[in-house]
Amino acid sequence: MKESTTPETLHNNKIVLFPKTLDYYQIQLTVMLENERYGEAMDLLRFLLQCQGQEERHYDEWRALLEWLQAAFPQYEAMEMPASRTVELEQDDEEEVSEEEMARQHAKLKLAQDDGYADKLLRTVMEGPLSEQTMLALEQLAFLDVSKVDEELVHWLQTKPLHPLLQFRVLQTLRRRGLQEIIQFTRGEEQVEIDVAAVPLKPEEFPLQIVQILERVADQTEVHEPTLFYFAQELWIQYVMAVYGTRDYQSMLEDNDAMADIWAAALHMTVADSLGGSHDEENTRSMYAVTGAMRFRLEQAYRSMKQFVSAGLDSK
Repeated sequence: MKESTTPETLHNNKIVLFPKTLDYYQIQLTVMLENERYGEAMDLLRFLLQCQGQEERHYDEWRALLEWLQAAFPQYEAMEMPASRTVELEQDDEEEVSEEEMARQHAKLKLAQDDGYADKLLRTVMEGPLSEQTMLALEQLAFLDVSKVDEELVHWLQTKPLHPLLQFRVLQTLRRRGLQEIIQFTRGEEQVEIDVAAVPLKPEEFPLQIVQILERVADQTEVHEPTLFYFAQELWIQYVMAVYGTRDYQSMLEDNDAMADIWAAALHMTVADSLGGSHDEENTRSMYAVTGAMRFRLEQAYRSMKQFVSAGLDSK
């Protein structure tokens, strides 16, 4: 993937992406944004804009996102460097701190230039469609020293029916802002209580049980079905964020191997459906040692995941 976004290939305007390739790049773009790799995201967007054969709406979305990134994070435009060096910096805690400070200083500057900057970001988050720009606006709100932002975001969580992934991003923003509260609101059809200070900011901050469920899928698929495992990784973190704090999430944390097997099997079945249109339930249950007594719970977990996948990001 790195090779595809070098300056040489950015000038190649004869590239045509196949559907599966497009899906791959869209996932990579999402991962880059989630991990705040904005410079790489800009490079990938420029590359995608050079490709041919896509629907016009894709180009419009990529162009709008690139313009937003350039305006919101101009400091990343000037941070071009070899891929190997980028990896080194990502592994350097001190550099991560300096990038956060850079983002904080940028937000402070924007606020100094425009007293209504926080209100503009809040409107982007609360009134616009759910998109990458929504997430980027939340990222900027995390660094604004404006006290009413906490109150506005908490009130929004508690009074509006939001997409569960957007809810989680708001929780992450509140944690980054340093909010130390337990808040109550509705997730799906459940009332939940969330300790904002404990909300994970990165995948590795989730409890070990969450990681172990994915490891079970890796054990069964990483060698013989690498494509399934790749998509399982992407789906799992999205799903876990979407159900964070709910009864489903709490069941994943049970110190119980059988429950871990159930969730691993449900994840395997859901991804198999997405890739091939169907799954062999009996074979999958056997693979993860899910006995007949556990079948009902497996069906519940599988149904929950399927509902999440089907819902998509069409609405907040």
